[in-house]
Amino acid sequence: MSPLPVSQRMSEDPWRVFRIMAEFVESFDTLSRLGPAVTIFGSARTKPDDVYYKAAVTIARGLGEQEISVITGGGPGIMEAANRGAAEARPKNGHKVPSVGLNIELPFEQKGNRYANLGVNFHYFFSRKVCLVKYSMGFVYMPGGFGTLDELFEVLTLVQTERIPSFPLILFGSSHWQGLLDWIRSSLETQKWISPGDVDLLRVTDDPAEAVEWILDYKRSVGVPESVPAAFR
Repeated sequence: MSPLPVSQRMSEDPWRVFRIMAEFVESFDTLSRLGPAVTIFGSARTKPDDVYYKAAVTIARGLGEQEISVITGGGPGIMEAANRGAAEARPKNGHKVPSVGLNIELPFEQKGNRYANLGVNFHYFFSRKVCLVKYSMGFVYMPGGFGTLDELFEVLTLVQTERIPSFPLILFGSSHWQGLLDWIRSSLETQKWISPGDVDLLRVTDDPAEAVEWILDYKRSVGVPESVPAAFR
């Protein structure tokens, strides 16, 4: 896409601000009512018969049964699996938890899944990314592509720089993530481009129950705040 002429930018960009504001107003108004929530990331291309799809359903259902809402990007694959697990959960209090889908307009792959019972649509990636982080107290990363990696390093940087609390950052699937972790240690840590121990902000598991328990441990350790501290203040 070629850059727009300066004259066109000058006429269009000020008005674009209102569309950005509208996305934030709508999403903040909707999501501010959430209780404790966890965001689950992963590939939109994962099929229902895949082991990671089934694991995402199990993790989300386990969180939902503990009255923890689940937030996803709202699309197919792992996002559908996580929304499905949350929608199927039956908490002891009898109240179903929100299964949140923050959908993005894309020319391919992305369309809303039927298991998200609370949805917000976005045009801008950056406003959607704010909301995927702002209302969560933990993050689970299933195997995925560029989008999943983008969200992983975004949140990891926010925790590393203490812009948000040290929420649980859980990598599910050791065989998928081990190569990346080895590279971080052998390259970034060795070259001192990150500090010793930074990589330990990430936890790795192959057990859905363990992933849920790590979230619950964090929830018990800090209590349930009235509102999750906001990123990007």
